[in-house]
Amino acid sequence: MRGLTEANLKKLAGARSFERGLGYLDAVSGVEVGDGWVTATVHGTERYEVELTLDGPGGPVGACDCPFGLEGNFCKHLVALGLRMLAQRESLPRQRKAARERAQDLDGWLSALTKDELLAVLREQIEEDRQLRRRLELRAAGARGDLAAVRTRIRDLLDVTPFAQYEYVEYADARAYADQAGQVVSAIRALTGSGRAADAITLAREAMRLLAEAVESVDDADGRLGQVGADLADAHLEACRAARPDPEELARWLAGHALGDLDDGLSDIDPLDYEDVLGEAGMAVLRTTAVEAWRDNRRGWAERCLMERLARAGGDVDTVIAVHAADLAPNGHTHLVVARELDTAQRCDEALRWAERGIREARDLAAVDTALVDYLCDRYTRADRLPDAVTLRRDHFGARRSLLAYQQLRAAARAAGRWPAERDGALDLLRADAGRHESRYGGPVLIDALLDDKDADAAWQAATRTGAHDRQWGTLADQARAGRPADALGVYLRLAEPLTKQTGNAVYAQLVALLLNIRDCHHRLGTDEEFAVYVAALRTAQRRKRNLMRLMDEHGL
Repeated sequence: MRGLTEANLKKLAGARSFERGLGYLDAVSGVEVGDGWVTATVHGTERYEVELTLDGPGGPVGACDCPFGLEGNFCKHLVALGLRMLAQRESLPRQRKAARERAQDLDGWLSALTKDELLAVLREQIEEDRQLRRRLELRAAGARGDLAAVRTRIRDLLDVTPFAQYEYVEYADARAYADQAGQVVSAIRALTGSGRAADAITLAREAMRLLAEAVESVDDADGRLGQVGADLADAHLEACRAARPDPEELARWLAGHALGDLDDGLSDIDPLDYEDVLGEAGMAVLRTTAVEAWRDNRRGWAERCLMERLARAGGDVDTVIAVHAADLAPNGHTHLVVARELDTAQRCDEALRWAERGIREARDLAAVDTALVDYLCDRYTRADRLPDAVTLRRDHFGARRSLLAYQQLRAAARAAGRWPAERDGALDLLRADAGRHESRYGGPVLIDALLDDKDADAAWQAATRTGAHDRQWGTLADQARAGRPADALGVYLRLAEPLTKQTGNAVYAQLVALLLNIRDCHHRLGTDEEFAVYVAALRTAQRRKRNLMRLMDEHGL
């Protein structure tokens, strides 16, 4: 119990979960204390089962079947149980001692029973516990080698009917179904362990198919069936390693699974995990099957993935490139992927040609993958081909006309010593856009570009001539306030007016910030009395907005 403290609970859960756990103390019920562990039920959004191990080597360890707990987190429900135990820590040693004594008494009683008496107890439990009966029936069928019976029990375990309402298993019942389905994995592994791995392979494949059919009717929001599927895949691999099935047949089955013919979407099987089982002959069949499937459908996602996976594992860069080249994206992204593959293979000249090809073949330079443009400009710069970098940035800016494209053109042109000329041409394009009212959302890019160039006077003139977004006018006023306070004052007053008709703390914060700027403008103009009259009238009109009044008071307005 030394590790069970509020400080440790907060450390395990984090401040937020700890604080939320405080509100669940009354939701803890059914507490059972064992020797070193405590279990309970906590009623939250659903009813959750929690278990707290008290004597872990690093302090308390917990498990909860809530969604957050299933991700391995120490959740608020565990915090609530831990706090409940701390509240009764004086009596906990006595409860643990009693638990030990009960366990010893039970063990002593069972040890004293005869075989017939033990069987009677077990039969009684089987009658009362359907899940226990099914598990034991499955083990019995496996032990006597009754493959038909095992197959029947597996079908029963994966049948959703007992858990379904209106032919669908709701979230509240999904856990019970997943727990039952998990027994199939245990049964298949038991077959492998008892020397019947070949049967385990057959049943694992059947179980994967049945689980894939079942998941369509289950709310598996917690991913429990996904875990069952992954465990089935592991059990299948274990059985294959034990039984050493025909490598060519296994290769064809793995290819069919990967290509979607048998893919259940749950059992994420990687054919390369079976390389030691397949051997050279099986891998050859796997590669041949993958190539044939890819040639028949070069744009198929499953075909491309399998082909690329095998080629990459074999170090076959040309095949990896051929897979990508068979389905080139119109925005140049695939060309970039190929270029990076070639760079990794230290085939840099080919990589550069692929990147340039991506730009040439792009249907719309405005929609081209910007990472491709960045990659190519970086290559040009490192090769001291600065004019080429400027040309690409200019073309890209001409297509996109964004502030970022302008900034990138400026950086490339400055590096090449060509910015003044490039700037004139870029600004001409932006002026034409602004003149035709083809401005981007948030105001003309021309204004943002001039502001980014620190050319405040030109930006003000452009805004006056073509119009600007309120955001841009605010920035213009901020930059002009020191030298042109009268112009800035007009902007601030206009921006403040609509805010006086709105409510909300965020609005009040914006309004107060503008009022401070208005006060500064009046002070620079020597018209402080005029500001006092303005603020007095504003306070009178807005007096019902208590939060605004409080905020103005805090800033001396």
